[in-house]
Amino acid sequence: MNSLLRHKGWTWGFRSTILLYFVVLIVLPILGVYYNSFSLGFTNFVESISDPIAWRSVLLTLRLAFIAAIINVALGTMIAWVLVRYKFPGRPLLNSMVDLPFALPTAVGGLMILLLLGPGSLIGGAAESLGLEIVFHQPAIVIAMVFVTFPFVIRAVQPLLEELDPSEEEAAYTMGAKGIRVFRQVILPAMAPGMIGGGMLAFSRALAEFGAVVLVAGNIPGRTLVSSVFIYGEVESDNGVGAAAVSIILLTLSFLILWLINVAQMRGRRR
Repeated sequence: MNSLLRHKGWTWGFRSTILLYFVVLIVLPILGVYYNSFSLGFTNFVESISDPIAWRSVLLTLRLAFIAAIINVALGTMIAWVLVRYKFPGRPLLNSMVDLPFALPTAVGGLMILLLLGPGSLIGGAAESLGLEIVFHQPAIVIAMVFVTFPFVIRAVQPLLEELDPSEEEAAYTMGAKGIRVFRQVILPAMAPGMIGGGMLAFSRALAEFGAVVLVAGNIPGRTLVSSVFIYGEVESDNGVGAAAVSIILLTLSFLILWLINVAQMRGRRR
């Protein structure tokens, strides 16, 4: 078996298959989006991007995705800390439920939010009585983004906490450091790469969320119309160029974020 794996012909075929798979499923669709966005010329592309509804949807998406990422960094870090540092009944179940947003269709997540926080629900009705509007407004979009990106920070911080040598904390306490100082100078630097990387992945994923958002957003231009829903509307209106123009903005941003994460990870390994 080992001699077969080392055979040059088999190796060449395996690499060619992987490259073909990568090109067909990733490279060609990306190039297709870029091609369609410029198919009618650069002037038409600029006009599509300059459309007030288009760029407002992009700015709104960036702002809400950033808020969702910040919330996930805070909550995800705390949840990872609890899962690693504490033992309690139901801990394995809670740990397995962290990945639930990955397994569920995002439309199901949106429906769950709609049923939980909608006008006819107990929580939604109580919020309305207090003058708070959730569903079909920006808070619901943020909640949907937080739900679908929930696992990223937790799964990025968990292994870092598990690999943290307890002797480093013990040494800090032995030298007279207090709890807050130990956390700030020993624990936080160890968790920081996971917090930053997980937060960036959550932000990138939230930019493109559609299934959960479309059910809870009001789709009002400039207020609740996010980029993914705008793109869907443009496709439905047979404006593929306009949809592709906004798509490459999100695509380019996501690519830059992933590139920054890979660069940071490579530098961390070299150290």
